[in-house]
Amino acid sequence: MAASSIAKNATSSLGRTIKTVTIIGGGLMGSGIAQVAAESNHKVILVDQKQEFLDKSLNIIQTSLKRVIKKKFDKDQQGGEKYLNDVNGRIQTSLNLEESLQSTDLVIEAIVENLGIKQKLFKQIDQIAPKHTILTSNTSSLPITEIVQDVKRQDKVGGLHFFNPVPVMKLLEVIRTSSTSDETFQTLLAFGKALGKTTVSCKDTPGFIVNRLLVPYMIEAIHMIERGDATPEDIDTAMKLGAGYPMGPIELLDYVGLDTSKYIVDGWKKRFPDDASFKTSELLNKIVGEGKFGKKTGAGFYKYSK
Repeated sequence: MAASSIAKNATSSLGRTIKTVTIIGGGLMGSGIAQVAAESNHKVILVDQKQEFLDKSLNIIQTSLKRVIKKKFDKDQQGGEKYLNDVNGRIQTSLNLEESLQSTDLVIEAIVENLGIKQKLFKQIDQIAPKHTILTSNTSSLPITEIVQDVKRQDKVGGLHFFNPVPVMKLLEVIRTSSTSDETFQTLLAFGKALGKTTVSCKDTPGFIVNRLLVPYMIEAIHMIERGDATPEDIDTAMKLGAGYPMGPIELLDYVGLDTSKYIVDGWKKRFPDDASFKTSELLNKIVGEGKFGKKTGAGFYKYSK
């Protein structure tokens, strides 16, 4: 469903309406979520710690919106300008967490993947946000239950795992904990659909659906290199031509970020030491230790021209 086709109404499900969304963290994920929420007629408040971060977020959104407008309004300059102004008019930025939560219906946390920092933030949010507000995290690997362990409104928590780049990737994993109410869960599903996403439901398990399958697959590809079974190039070629994947696992590791993948698998290994699928990689540790994180640093398993 295209965002434009649902822009007339905000999200409503089981009597609960999502009109205002507060997104905490203005990085690539937070910026992308802010964009698609604003495009689907939701009022958005984007929060970060420094104005320079928010300025960068807005630049990311503007660049992305210009691509959208070029595609949708190629021969309608006036319509494109109106679309841009309307979307921008629904996005506010704030350095004040307390003010940004006063009238919000939904909070989406998209900060650094650090459990302690997230737990502290959610405890603070829970004390400030209105009682009806639903609290969610965009985490890709950490257990929602642990992130919200100090939150009192356990029936109004969940996970909304978007994929990068958010305006392009159609999938949204909607995660429910053992305490998430049916009303909350249905509201989150409806919100995802209102954004134009295809939603899938998942319990609060390691990596949810995509990363639970994807990360062990990528790590096993590294083990193949470590054992001398095949080269990175041949592994990628084999999976693209033999399995029909658009990218091979080594290419994908470099694209996702080797540091990110290492962080995820290290966290899973610590929580589930006996699970063979969460086996760590010495080669991955070595490359990350050298500061080679993949495409974003110019080198990983492959080298990239900046």
